[in-house]
Amino acid sequence: MKILAEIYSQGEEVVTGQILDSNATWLAQQLQTIGFKLKRHTTVGDHLQDLADTFVEISKRADFCVCTGGLGPTSDDLTAAALALASGLELAFDADALANIESYFARRHRPMPETNRKQAFLPQGSVRIDNPVGTAPGFSLQLGRCLFVCLPGVPTEMKAMFTQSVLPQLPLKFELKPDRLISLRTVGIGESAIQQALKNLQLPDDVELGFRAALAEVQVKLLFPDYYTDSQIHSWVDTVKGLLGDEVYAIEGLDAAVSGDLLAVIDNLMCLHQHELVLMESVSFGLLAHTCLLKSWLKHAILIHPQEYSESEYRRHLEILQTQYPEAIGLTQSCQHTLAEIADPNQTITLRICLHTPALDYHKDFVLAGSLNYKQQQAATYTLDFLRRYLSNLCL
Repeated sequence: MKILAEIYSQGEEVVTGQILDSNATWLAQQLQTIGFKLKRHTTVGDHLQDLADTFVEISKRADFCVCTGGLGPTSDDLTAAALALASGLELAFDADALANIESYFARRHRPMPETNRKQAFLPQGSVRIDNPVGTAPGFSLQLGRCLFVCLPGVPTEMKAMFTQSVLPQLPLKFELKPDRLISLRTVGIGESAIQQALKNLQLPDDVELGFRAALAEVQVKLLFPDYYTDSQIHSWVDTVKGLLGDEVYAIEGLDAAVSGDLLAVIDNLMCLHQHELVLMESVSFGLLAHTCLLKSWLKHAILIHPQEYSESEYRRHLEILQTQYPEAIGLTQSCQHTLAEIADPNQTITLRICLHTPALDYHKDFVLAGSLNYKQQQAATYTLDFLRRYLSNLCL
């Protein structure tokens, strides 16, 4: 049975959306990687009774909970008081905690404000977690079935304390068995098309299938329980990849040789075969050149503004590139739409992507839709994937 974990974020600024709760995202990834089953993320504002009630609720349903925020020196920092209230405990003064806080200010040649003394009061019986980069100590306390670990909300402090002090202790306190997450990264195929391709897939009941859609790709995620063997995992991944076809450009969590984002995959192939590349882009508006800027194989890039496009101008630039770099791969975009048409979110446009080598001259048309930014991103992604297919000896 999986060990259940939760993440508890505190603070009005998180509840009201004034700041993004990046702590919860980072912690969820850390906890899942080492074998916890994440069930909930809870966020509560700066209200003592609400905070205490939530501690009690979590203590009845989770085995482990990381709490972030509410450990500062001000009156709205209520985590220690709330957990003490939920546990029926008093706050106790910790002399070592105060000494650490005073040392923090002394190293910076600043007087310690009296309000920081508040941070040295922790729930009675809790275990202090020292803060190597800030003033607020954290602490851990068992309440009901749940071990609570309370850390500051400042991300740099929270991450340092979790990594250095909390993480090494977790395998000693819990019998953790990490699941295996495999992500098949696809480009050029949407979520609905992926769902259609996988409609007849019959995965075992204990294997979870999920999807994550981003601007430039869709990831198909397979979560295997810890008891699955490598051969079983490889077999199911091969089955899914076979259904999705050449749109799968990388697989994370299985084989480092085929992992990474689209640019990383292309970079590996370009270096492996010692290719060089020249670019001529239009609708991606320089995004391609910017993306590939520091790659040694990018030798030249030209941007043709769509409003200045003409077939003769396109051919002139192409001849220059082929003359200067006769052995390089030429990757070009051409578009006969106006900038107003490209910028119109209700207007679809046609982008022609061409690939030129001494032995090959091939092109394909792509229909782009959406906002100007979305079309720009689509143009860059489709062009890179066009190159990826050529380098992988896939049918263009």
